[in-house]
Amino acid sequence: MRRSDRYRFYIILGVLVVLQFAVTIRMWGRPVGPDFLLLALLMYSIRAQPGRGAAAGFLMGLLRDALTPASFGAGALSHTIVGYLSAWGKAVFFAENVWVNGYLFFAGTWLRNLVVALASGKLKGTMLGWELLVWSPLQSGTTAVAGMLVLWLFGRHLAIRLGEA
Repeated sequence: MRRSDRYRFYIILGVLVVLQFAVTIRMWGRPVGPDFLLLALLMYSIRAQPGRGAAAGFLMGLLRDALTPASFGAGALSHTIVGYLSAWGKAVFFAENVWVNGYLFFAGTWLRNLVVALASGKLKGTMLGWELLVWSPLQSGTTAVAGMLVLWLFGRHLAIRLGEA
């Protein structure tokens, strides 16, 4: 491995964070736009140990909570859970296939939205159902497609072995 290869992974994660604040906010509305910040967390945590994935999730959640102070703590909790479970899931499912990673991105986004909705306490009754059965699957789908595209384009730089579909 060349010395420059070590930093490409972190550069790609940094680009995903920049995309979250530069592109997603301007192009898509909240309900359906891909969540590049969560995608960066998931790509990091599927390479990391569960403790490091949870720590990265906690930091990403604090960053997200700083932008939405009305439900402070819900983002940190949800991202910590998703970071831990995705790192643990990598060890169980051997996510070396683009499709398996796509399902992981979908499930991680949906689970994050579920925990945020429940922990923030803002959504009740039909609003919770609408969020979890309509808006969350749409956002999860766009995040999964964006993640699969990133893996397809930069998979060898992310040090994730991708098997044939």
